[in-house]
Amino acid sequence: MENRKIVLVCLAIVIVFCAVIVAAWVFIGPMRDIGIGKQVAVIYVQGEMITGNVPLGIGYATSEDICESIREAAEDASIGAIVLRINSPGGTPAAAQEIITEIKRAQDKGIPIVVSMGDIAASGAYYISAPADVIVANPDTMTGSIGVTWTFVDKSGYYSEEGIEFYIAKSGEFKDMGVDWRGLTDEEKEYANEVVMSVYERFVSEIAEDRNMSISRVKELSDGRVYIGADARDLGLIDEFGNLHDAIAIAAELGGIKGVPRAKYMNAPSLAELLFGSKTLGKTDYACYYLRYLKESPYGQLISRT
Repeated sequence: MENRKIVLVCLAIVIVFCAVIVAAWVFIGPMRDIGIGKQVAVIYVQGEMITGNVPLGIGYATSEDICESIREAAEDASIGAIVLRINSPGGTPAAAQEIITEIKRAQDKGIPIVVSMGDIAASGAYYISAPADVIVANPDTMTGSIGVTWTFVDKSGYYSEEGIEFYIAKSGEFKDMGVDWRGLTDEEKEYANEVVMSVYERFVSEIAEDRNMSISRVKELSDGRVYIGADARDLGLIDEFGNLHDAIAIAAELGGIKGVPRAKYMNAPSLAELLFGSKTLGKTDYACYYLRYLKESPYGQLISRT
């Protein structure tokens, strides 16, 4: 008889426990739908932006890594908003455009995007900031620097002094444009300027659309100069003053997240990355060669950064 009572008590405890679990599941489900329990994803953009799947290294931010983090956050049901924590001098226009594409895809899914600027978010880094729902910076954050450069190196004087000569067999007039053993011809300089201005016009158009400004107004601000955050707010380039914590709070409010928002850090660097500069240690040599190619390419450096 005593054993039977023990069994009944244990059975009752199990039933109550199961009922609590079911009730919690039924209760939490709707609460998640209205924002309770959701998180704010924090995605870091640190260093010069480049395209490709190059292993992460100190000083470079790859569009592949950032885009993957944005996609992952946008597809995660527990994420209600995204903060891009930017500390970058800029990078290639193509890298910025890839990131902007993913930002807008996330926004199309109803995920608000807030940018939190650190020390610097200039040129290409401002390019990717413009589409955000809110831009938060510090009064002394360096931003702006809206513009594009294409850099060519002329070492012809050195080669001449060393007695080094080149013969180039080429299939087209512009095929060896940008090689360092000669300067640009007048026709090449004209073409380079046309390319830069074409990229610049897309940059300006993106900012005008995203910041609700006229093209002419953006061009007034786009002489390449850097603005501190205090001036950038007066000029309409940023929205609020604040730090990362403030940006997370703003993102949570935009995402309808109730209570104290929790942050999910999507791509914070690990100890291995800080020590060895790579997510995939076996690809470190490849990364070095790739970055060297970007710096020493005969096409020069078409970049949008300070």
